[in-house]
Amino acid sequence: MFDFVQKNKTLIQIVLFVMFLPFAFFGIDSYFRQDGGGRVVAQVGDHAVSQDEFSRALRERQESIQRMVQGQRLDPAMLDNPELRYSVLEGLIQRKLLLDAALRAGMKVSDEQLRSIIVEQQAFRDETGKFSYSRYEQYLRSEGRLPAMFEASLRQDLILRQFADGFIGSGFPPRAVVERLVKLSAQQREVSQHVIAPEKFMSQVKLEPDTVKKYYDANVAEFRIPEQARVEYLALEVDALMKQVQVEPAEVKNAYDSSRSQYEVKETRRASHIFISIDAGAGAESKQKARAKAGEIYKQLQNAPASFADLAKQQSEDPGSAANGGDLGVIGRGAMKDVPEFEEALFKLKPGEISAPVESSLGFHIIRLTAIQPAKIKPFEEARIEIEQGLRKQRAAKRFAELADGFSNVVYEQSESLKPAAELLKTQPRASGWISRAGVATEPPFNNPRLLSAIFSDEVLRSKRNSEVIETAPGTLVAARLLEHKTESMRPFEEVRAGLEKLLVSRAAARLAVQEGQHQLNELKEGKGGKPAWSAPQLASRSDLKGLPEPVVRQAFRADASRLPAYAGLENPQGAYVLVRVSRVVDVENIPPQRASEITEGLRQVLGQEAMAALIAELRRKSGVKINKEYLEKKEDASPPSAPIKSDRPTPPKRGGL
Repeated sequence: MFDFVQKNKTLIQIVLFVMFLPFAFFGIDSYFRQDGGGRVVAQVGDHAVSQDEFSRALRERQESIQRMVQGQRLDPAMLDNPELRYSVLEGLIQRKLLLDAALRAGMKVSDEQLRSIIVEQQAFRDETGKFSYSRYEQYLRSEGRLPAMFEASLRQDLILRQFADGFIGSGFPPRAVVERLVKLSAQQREVSQHVIAPEKFMSQVKLEPDTVKKYYDANVAEFRIPEQARVEYLALEVDALMKQVQVEPAEVKNAYDSSRSQYEVKETRRASHIFISIDAGAGAESKQKARAKAGEIYKQLQNAPASFADLAKQQSEDPGSAANGGDLGVIGRGAMKDVPEFEEALFKLKPGEISAPVESSLGFHIIRLTAIQPAKIKPFEEARIEIEQGLRKQRAAKRFAELADGFSNVVYEQSESLKPAAELLKTQPRASGWISRAGVATEPPFNNPRLLSAIFSDEVLRSKRNSEVIETAPGTLVAARLLEHKTESMRPFEEVRAGLEKLLVSRAAARLAVQEGQHQLNELKEGKGGKPAWSAPQLASRSDLKGLPEPVVRQAFRADASRLPAYAGLENPQGAYVLVRVSRVVDVENIPPQRASEITEGLRQVLGQEAMAALIAELRRKSGVKINKEYLEKKEDASPPSAPIKSDRPTPPKRGGL
């Protein structure tokens, strides 16, 4: 396939051009084109990361962060800093590098594969359980997307996933490394601690008369009260609409009957194997030795099939399964696609049967089929709630799409009040608490940077008009109107003086506690220390802390235990200094096989990630990535205007006349 792509490069380019022609008819270029859309943030070989592409990705990352911290205070710097921007750009660069490599390697997703994945999605099914193209379009519109755009993005995602699967989880870590890590992970250490609290040093702290005032004057930002506003707002939410949807039991049953194949549980097989590996660069002689070893083991099994688990523990070179008698767990069709020869042989076996050595790209496998779980259909009662929720979501998404355009238009066209929009949604505006321009909010939707920007715009604060409609989360549109406004101010010195003095004394006491702790730690290490009041020793492990603080246990396992007792120290968040003593080390011999399997799988993932990282580095070197820092770092460029609610109608003119 790779040779075909290279030899027919022109043909491939023509085919790709034809594939993307539909975008012109769907109006997709207007979606991508904004002011300055031609500017390039990064050049990745023959491909470019445009300013618009970067801005959309940054906005999506910001909204993702906000969804993760809903209900918590969020530092605005988390949403607008160089580190976040460079991280977003790096993700886009890596995506282009990998996608280009995947396409050059001949990877593709057919139209039929793409179609089958789309039609399987419950959100795109109608009341009868069948795929509905109109429902598909309505759902995407509610998400602010177009079918052509969605399908192109999904196709790329599937190609990248297919490409990445060849790396992630494909490595076989050395058995000796796994065994060493298993022992280290189970090791126990007897730990004691002694806390040197800052409170005992408080009386030693004497502040100069003007210390507090000097700190206040030098750190005015800490005492600034940011600009604030209180608003009334309306929210159009798919989740709220779902509660209004009624679904009849007969509809749920009809949906189940019409798509029973969707609820089929495929056949699975429980298997074990004895694995003899072949090095990637091994010659014919090494390969022959591995084949001979596998053949000898198979002969032993023919004479004594019951010895399979013991032979796996002794001979198998797959440490993850060997520790558990070769058990690989339950395997379904497609689970072993990296070694198709293994899967083909497994699904030909009968329960209890042992295969002759099966050669794969990794080595030789002797497979035993333990049990078969036949295919079955999930009963209606087990699927009923899932189907009912799917039908509710479909209808709510349809209603959301119907209301979204009208909501946006009414909020814009009747900007002197939210009442007309409230009547459209058959609800009442809600009132917010005080909202900071800095973005310090305790709950959504006011932790969304685009909504905050709209609320603190001149249009809302000074012109007293409705804000534009903002998508604060998938399936949620919000419009706001000002109720009250407070300008930025400073907390008076006298108001903060007492608390600030207490804070400065505590900080000074904490510094003295750390100094004392470090002094005692040095003396203990030199064998000259006194006898601190150690806590009762606890035999802790990395996974079982025995009630000790996690940082203390982590520090105990970092200590050099070649000579006992060993000592370490750390500062805790309360300003205290904690001395840590390790008095005994216990190595555990009987480790559950499951633990070895977990560590092996973790190492496989790490090896795969390292291989992927090495590939990206090489692709980056060959392509010659160039970054335009001027566009990347300009704050105004990184905050794009909100995406249109509806892409097939003209954008309303800006307020304020011509």
